[in-house]
Amino acid sequence: MKLKFDKLTIILYIILVVFGWVNIYAACYNESHALIWDMEQQHGKQLLWIGIALVVAMATIFIEPKFFAQGSYIIYGFTLLLLIATLIIGTATHGNQAWINIGPFKLQSSEFAKFGTALAVAKYMSGLDIDIKKRNVQIAVALLIAIPMGLVLLQHDTGSALVFLSFVIPLYREGLSPALFVIGAVAVILFVLSLLINQYLLMGIVLALCLFYLFGWLNKRTRRHYLYTLGVLAACCLFIFSVDFTFEHVLEPHQQSRIYVLLGKTDDIKAAGYNQHQSKIAIGSGGLIGKGFLKGTITKADFVPEQETDFIFCTVAEEWGFVGSTLLLVAYVVLLVHLVTMAERQRSAFARFYGYSVAGILFMHLFVNVGMVLGLLPVIGIPLPFFSYGGSSLLAFTLMLFIFIRQDAERNNLL
Repeated sequence: MKLKFDKLTIILYIILVVFGWVNIYAACYNESHALIWDMEQQHGKQLLWIGIALVVAMATIFIEPKFFAQGSYIIYGFTLLLLIATLIIGTATHGNQAWINIGPFKLQSSEFAKFGTALAVAKYMSGLDIDIKKRNVQIAVALLIAIPMGLVLLQHDTGSALVFLSFVIPLYREGLSPALFVIGAVAVILFVLSLLINQYLLMGIVLALCLFYLFGWLNKRTRRHYLYTLGVLAACCLFIFSVDFTFEHVLEPHQQSRIYVLLGKTDDIKAAGYNQHQSKIAIGSGGLIGKGFLKGTITKADFVPEQETDFIFCTVAEEWGFVGSTLLLVAYVVLLVHLVTMAERQRSAFARFYGYSVAGILFMHLFVNVGMVLGLLPVIGIPLPFFSYGGSSLLAFTLMLFIFIRQDAERNNLL
């Protein structure tokens, strides 16, 4: 049967990659190196990576889909070895030991660990007797996700580690209880409140809420009800106590400062808050239609650090304005919605779960990156998919996406 590759996904991929390259050129523009294909500049190097990524994409769509399903655990194991090797022989960049030097190139192993984990979890979840509602299945999946996530945390790359939380999305599609989302939301609220107000005052508030809950159900008071309330209270208090330890001993000093700036406890626009402050100035100066290509004054003056990587979105906002930024976000939303639609039409459980994993990872990157640039989230440093400068991220995202495109092309051949 003739294979039909999803054209919309491929078109959106090309649009994002090309527009990203153009904006990397704008962010790095130097009149003495004006050629867009100048290999001494980052935009020239990105063009090389785009060429390599296209070769990888073409090669991927000619590989039998069974290869990725049957070799999932091997690929997962290889990415774990890469993470371990990074901890041993990796080089530190901006405080993160997340890179391996391979000749003139640098490899960021955490980028490849994401799709390796997606393949492994998809393989496990596609088993005949697997039900995410079973406790042993939940433990197995949690371990598959927690191992690479823990290794990435040891590299002090908190941003990449947080992306592994996106696997909750495909797990929810497979039947995971929504209670996990509620618990996660409560944990985030308690974490923020613990940093804003006194811990003992917060525990008093939690105790009052538990008592209100307990006495609000007077006609349903049972021993089980009391134990449940006490368990929730104990868990909340323990979590509140752990916040201080986590904040002081897990997060790096620069990460602590960025969180304090975001919460308004400090206003350090010359240090921890500098990137976001300059980013918001650049975004605001773009107005409705932007200043024009290569005419961004904040971008040209190089006021925003890492503007070609983590803060590439503010280049779009300054030079292409609100209209250009909106169109870029619309392209991402269309891609994400279409990936979910593609995942739903799969006949293979493996392909369905993997498709949701791809959508979840891309969504997490988009949400955190744009939120960070707009000052809505702390600066944790993760790239904008297919858009930011970087060979490792572009190759990993390309490979991850085209594996799913290949799986989708095979769906009509399955019984």
